[in-house]
Amino acid sequence: MESPTARALRTLEILQARPGTTADQLAAQLGVTERAARRYVGILREAGIPVESVRGPYGGYRLGRGTRLPPVVFTEEQALGLVMAVLDGQPAAIDADDLIGGALSKVIRALPENVGRQAAALRAYASAAPDRRSSRADPAVMSTLVGAVADRRRALVTYANENGDQWDAEVDPWAVVVRFGRWYLLCHSHRADAIRTYRIDRMRAVKQLAQRFTPPDDLDPVASLEQNLGSGWKYQTRVVFHAPHDRVAPFIRPTMGRLEPAGDNRCVLTGSTTNTRMYAQEWLAAVPFDFTVEECPELRAAVAELAARFTAASRQT
Repeated sequence: MESPTARALRTLEILQARPGTTADQLAAQLGVTERAARRYVGILREAGIPVESVRGPYGGYRLGRGTRLPPVVFTEEQALGLVMAVLDGQPAAIDADDLIGGALSKVIRALPENVGRQAAALRAYASAAPDRRSSRADPAVMSTLVGAVADRRRALVTYANENGDQWDAEVDPWAVVVRFGRWYLLCHSHRADAIRTYRIDRMRAVKQLAQRFTPPDDLDPVASLEQNLGSGWKYQTRVVFHAPHDRVAPFIRPTMGRLEPAGDNRCVLTGSTTNTRMYAQEWLAAVPFDFTVEECPELRAAVAELAARFTAASRQT
């Protein structure tokens, strides 16, 4: 059972995170009665922390202006969960000389001794295998992008694709999305006059501009990202699978394009790519159904090259 002091500290955390929390909401989060919740608010006030009460439908408890909060306190489970999340997303943080590793070291040193000891032990005795798909974005670039997203200001992005081609684009930065270890910017590109998704690790520079924008009212950043990852690239593709849509669909990644039914025993995948060889070798080859490449001579050539390799490999010497 938590002590009154522990519950009072949790009350402080809740009010810091959610100003306007009502007594019944506070009680539900603490797992106590409303009367007890008010008592913990009273403990905070006795400790000199100004907690204001606002009446009405939009009222509730909130911390007074200029409140100086005590140091952040983690439970052992929270501290270990934080270390695990950092190492999962950034395996290089095992090393204290790494940028993120150095920040993690500071967090661990700031923890209470008993909690910090467990977190340090986890980091010291854990091993992390890097995800080959993950990539690290420049923190300075990320900072500027997040500021532009928050302020709803247009940004000038200098971008380089996997072939080294580089260009500038003015964009309305709608959202930053992390997907499978990679960070993306979902935006409206004025250069293309279309929705685009840019990998942030490929951005060479970002400058916030004066023009403001309004994002779509019904924007779902993750869903929009998934939908647009497979569109707008150099080579337009169209592949017909000779199998029903419901059987093929589990093998199709959003980055491959849009899969639609085309009869009882056929479905069509329409997409685009900048790398036809990868599209053939890593994506189409993993789909266990017969298919025909109807559009994109470059993709057809990549599929033929892959087929020739496998044919040669199957011959007996």
